[in-house]
Amino acid sequence: MLATSPISSVGRVGLPPLAAAKTVSSTPSARPSRLDELKRRPRVSGQASFFYFESSFQIDAVKVLPGEYYVDTQPIQIVTVLGSCIAVCLWDAQMRVGGMNHFMLPHGDGKDTSGRYGVHAMELLINEMLKQGARRSAIQAKVFGGGQVMKTFTSLNVGEKNTEFVLEFLRTERIPILSKDVLDIYPRKVCFFPDTGKAMVKKLASTHEVEIQEAERAAAVKPVVAPKGGDIELF
Repeated sequence: MLATSPISSVGRVGLPPLAAAKTVSSTPSARPSRLDELKRRPRVSGQASFFYFESSFQIDAVKVLPGEYYVDTQPIQIVTVLGSCIAVCLWDAQMRVGGMNHFMLPHGDGKDTSGRYGVHAMELLINEMLKQGARRSAIQAKVFGGGQVMKTFTSLNVGEKNTEFVLEFLRTERIPILSKDVLDIYPRKVCFFPDTGKAMVKKLASTHEVEIQEAERAAAVKPVVAPKGGDIELF
């Protein structure tokens, strides 16, 4: 019987060592990123469409402007900046569906049914949540904004009116509020992750008041066609 010996790294006679052998592999063609897909995706009026890559979190992001909303089931950062406006983040913990809106006033004149007004903004957001698989009975909410940042409107506190409206709306619709950060005098930046329900809020310095006021005024005249998730993290 012939004796056998372990195969060494030298390999067979006449062949180069295995360690020195070159591996030939074919590089697969690059797949389009989800960010590119999101930018190309057709959207109905009112859905947020400003997509970008957030380098701080190394994640795709979408900015929700006044009057807009956005819902997703995939990892993405939904971002908005609030003055007296309100942003509501809704989430179904089991189905992992989440979304955010951004409205400016509780009610309109009846003719404008855009998301600038809370009564319509909430309907748009809830309907999109259901469309993407959320269950009406499982939806939970987080509420942000309503700051009194416009010093010239001390007699009419828009932020307070917005806050009163949304809290009453959610109570009437029996949507539990997991957490909220509302009222006060500060603008806020809010980030929401719809696949996990995590929310982050940052109170901004008063130097941001002017640009936020201008953005909210511009949005007001812009034509528009009609479980663990309770934590709020400061950043």
